Amino acid sequence: MDDFNVKNEPALKQFIATPPRLPPKNERGVIGTILHRCFNSIGNSVLTLCVAVVLFYLVKHILDWAVFNAVFVAESRRQCMALSADGACWAGVISWFNGLIYGRFPMDEQWRVNVGVLLGLMWLLPLMSKRIPLRNFILLSWIGLYPFVGGYLFLGGRFGVELGLVHGTMTCFALAFLVMLYMNWVLSALGYKGVNEWFLPLVSRWAERRIHLMSFIVVWVLITFGVSLGLSHVSLEPVAIERWGGLFLTFIIAGFAITMAIPVGVVLALGRRSKLPVIHWISMIVIELVRSVPLITVLFMAVTLLPIFLPADMEFNKLTQVLVAVCLFAGAYMAENIRGGLQAIPKGQYEAATTLGLGYLHTMVLVVLPQALKMMIPNIMTSFISLLKDTTLVSIIGLFDIMLMARNIANDKDWVGLHTEPLVMISVLFFILCYSMSQYSLNLEKRLKVDH
Repeated sequence: MDDFNVKNEPALKQFIATPPRLPPKNERGVIGTILHRCFNSIGNSVLTLCVAVVLFYLVKHILDWAVFNAVFVAESRRQCMALSADGACWAGVISWFNGLIYGRFPMDEQWRVNVGVLLGLMWLLPLMSKRIPLRNFILLSWIGLYPFVGGYLFLGGRFGVELGLVHGTMTCFALAFLVMLYMNWVLSALGYKGVNEWFLPLVSRWAERRIHLMSFIVVWVLITFGVSLGLSHVSLEPVAIERWGGLFLTFIIAGFAITMAIPVGVVLALGRRSKLPVIHWISMIVIELVRSVPLITVLFMAVTLLPIFLPADMEFNKLTQVLVAVCLFAGAYMAENIRGGLQAIPKGQYEAATTLGLGYLHTMVLVVLPQALKMMIPNIMTSFISLLKDTTLVSIIGLFDIMLMARNIANDKDWVGLHTEPLVMISVLFFILCYSMSQYSLNLEKRLKVDH
């Protein structure tokens, strides 16, 4: 071995003295990359030129119709055609834009819709901060309390009378919780940790800090009492559910269905995997029956057949029936996605939870379901996107969502025959919404590290 080192000593010194080479630089740039990938052969060059010509004429035709030759200001469709016969008539869409967003909601009361949507977004805004404790608790509070606030704003009436005392009390509790949430968030952002010692963390450590929990309850009750005193002097004009419509109604149906899809899906998925025959067969029958028919059939059954089996004095409005039907439909599809995630969990996870002394409930909530839901994020988001698009089917049963409002534009005496422009506008709007949901899903996968 020593003789080998002596003979090869010059080569070893040269090898050791040679500095490591840097990785090759890509000096092609954008033009060089295009030439390398699209014009590297005669066939690719011809194909690239053909695709470029088709895209050029397609984009040029779309821009000419939608922008350059379009009419944005006109009094009627006849005037639009007189100004430009080859362009789009966006004046009709602009004229009906308020109806497309709010439906037939009274013009003077549309501020309530804006305030309700703003409060819902403000409730979820603190979730963007990682310093907020018990983020899941905030989300659950939004699911459980926000509908009372939204119902009071959207339905109207005198506080605590038309909607009932229970609804008014829950509305006050919800608004008080929102005030305390922002108070805690602002003080936490400023660096004051004293509030965090008695605010949300106390829900999980109540046994250790009962005094602080009592302080939390007392402050919540005082703020609730102050909110109730303020709202007792407020009387909003009642707005019937039949006057709801447009994008506002679409968001209500889609938001309720998306929110309830996972809880209903989890219950049905666990019921189908249950070893109890009654629970197993009931869950399986519900899932298979709902998944075997299209959504429009479920909607017709909820609107037309369900009232037949109810008592004569029991009557629900059409929106309630649609919400129940869409919730059941979304839950049945979500159950199969969640069941697939549950089957992908290794058996060792169940055995480890059993070794730690966890029961069935704690095993599912703390060990199994978080992993299953994390793995099924792409499938869950795909179901949500499909559900958002399927909400347009409610226009067939008479609910004035954004699709039915768009169809009514063509029935207006000033805009008779205006079909294409409203549908194009709705298509672009739904593309933006669905693409945003898809990008949020990808961001959520990266943040939760689904590959681990």
